[in-house]
Amino acid sequence: MLAETKPYTPPKSNMEYSWIEKIKPHAELIAALISGGLILIGWILSTISMETASAITFITAYIIGGYAKAKEGITETIQNKELNVEMLMIFAAIGSALIGYWTEGAILIFIFALSGALETYTMNKSHKEISSLLELQPEEALKITHDREEYVPVSTLRVGDIVLIKPGERVPIDGKIIEGQTNLDESAITGEALPVHKTIHDEAFAGTVNIRGSIMIEMTKPNSETLFQKIINLVQTAQSEKSPSQLFIERFEGKYVKTVLLIVGLMLFVPHFTLGWSWTETFYRAMILLVVASPCALVASITPATLSAISNGARKGILFKGGVHLENLANLKAIAFDKTGTLTQGKPEIVDVVVRGDLSEDELLLKAASIEKHSSHPLAAAIVGYAQNKGLNLRKPEQMEDVAGFGVQAMIDGIPWKVGKSEFVGRVEAEQFQNGMALHFAKEGKTVVFVKDDQGIAGLLTLKDTIRKSTLQAIRALQSEGIKTFMLTGDSKKTAQAIAEESGIDSFTAECLPETKVERVKYIKGEYGTVAMVGDGINDAPALATSSVGIAMGEGTDVALETADVVLMKNDLSKIAEAVKLSKKMNQIIKQNIVFSITIILILIASNFMQSLALPMGVIGHEGSTILVILNSLRLLKS
Repeated sequence: MLAETKPYTPPKSNMEYSWIEKIKPHAELIAALISGGLILIGWILSTISMETASAITFITAYIIGGYAKAKEGITETIQNKELNVEMLMIFAAIGSALIGYWTEGAILIFIFALSGALETYTMNKSHKEISSLLELQPEEALKITHDREEYVPVSTLRVGDIVLIKPGERVPIDGKIIEGQTNLDESAITGEALPVHKTIHDEAFAGTVNIRGSIMIEMTKPNSETLFQKIINLVQTAQSEKSPSQLFIERFEGKYVKTVLLIVGLMLFVPHFTLGWSWTETFYRAMILLVVASPCALVASITPATLSAISNGARKGILFKGGVHLENLANLKAIAFDKTGTLTQGKPEIVDVVVRGDLSEDELLLKAASIEKHSSHPLAAAIVGYAQNKGLNLRKPEQMEDVAGFGVQAMIDGIPWKVGKSEFVGRVEAEQFQNGMALHFAKEGKTVVFVKDDQGIAGLLTLKDTIRKSTLQAIRALQSEGIKTFMLTGDSKKTAQAIAEESGIDSFTAECLPETKVERVKYIKGEYGTVAMVGDGINDAPALATSSVGIAMGEGTDVALETADVVLMKNDLSKIAEAVKLSKKMNQIIKQNIVFSITIILILIASNFMQSLALPMGVIGHEGSTILVILNSLRLLKS
């Protein structure tokens, strides 16, 4: 007998944060909103001729709203040795103040601070899935030695160590079973809803759940190489990779800032010596150039349109986690779907009931459900639920016995009944029942459960994870947009083929592990370019992160929801096609805005060089173009 278990108590973390620490992640947003309030106060003060108070208020708005972006701009400029847009906005705001236009300068600061705060918030949210994943990995394990059992940190375990996993516990390591048998819920790894029977010499993976019997596992892989840890690493790696659009923006940013500052620098001196302008006129024109060349209208070309489209999508049950993901949907060429819980309901349902000639369908269901009611297997729950929905009053069986991995047997009215696999009731007899009907059902991807009494095979039940009502419509809508559809599933080839044919999917890959799905997504990206991945499980997280756009079902796991870029709140796959159309419309409006705003900026710059643009007209043209761009963007709020 083993010695008394020595409990392991991990160190407690301090969860009591001060109010300052609680609001710290939202500091940029709070600063931007305070800056906006001060701008309004400063403008009111200026209208009632309180110029000194107005100037002080505007300076305060500059400092509060611009501190974070100024710090970021200066830090990145020093580190990268290259000027950026943050610095240009600061220079433009200061230039506005120097020529007496405090309001315009403060508004520039406010818009840039607000966009920076929203960007920071989105980035913080996007990394939460890593902590969600880590919560599913046990911190301690019950290690077995020759003379005792002891709870130890999982991080201290080494290859060859033996761990005991009790019913209901999560497996902490990758290894092989050396004692006992059980059913493991491997949905965290494969996405398959049905538990898998495991016995001696079978593999068990970290992150899976032990449903029934106690088992001993010998550790075969270091903690850093477990399948579960690979999922975490894949998510981290995929998220660190920059998209082509991000790289383009970074390259464009440096050139834009350098060009504007170079021209403004030349404007401070060249016109005085070459065109005979006075120093006052030269400085005046240089400051106007700095104001009209600021990217206010360009920023407004994208942000309001994106927010309007996001709001539109939210009303339809489509949650976008950022504008870049919505923008990418317009370029979608292929989309990959997980099967279980995505294309299908994720729960097995009875499809067919076949009975022997001397029995009725209700009689067979009554016996089978009465016995299965005392089993914890998901298939049993589906059979019991089906019978109860038909109004059958279940009986209490006698001599109940659950044979792990095979089925259940019991006595009802003195007659022995068996419910389970063909091996459990007799393979030859089962396969010959009704001229081999079971083999036909198996080819259709259905799970066959046999029912046997004292006279032989009494009948069979088929169960299948049925496709969602919206699946067929969604696939057709996407294909009409010229988008190729793929299915990636951990299921067998037969089941995958049946679902693919039923749903109209163009292609499928069966028996996928998480890394297989990632490899397939990368391959599809290489073939088609922009690709989306739709999933709902932990095992889908790496593929969701690897894809150009990750889409999660609203009822999916926390990890899938956090990893995805888009969430379908009502689990309606037909909304994906709507999201693609919304993305195309948004991109069209953004292009209109950009062309318009750049045209206005060029006209204002040309007018300034010709000395025909006064500062008030420059401000009106600059701010007016911004307002028109925003109004055009608001059209996306309409359904």
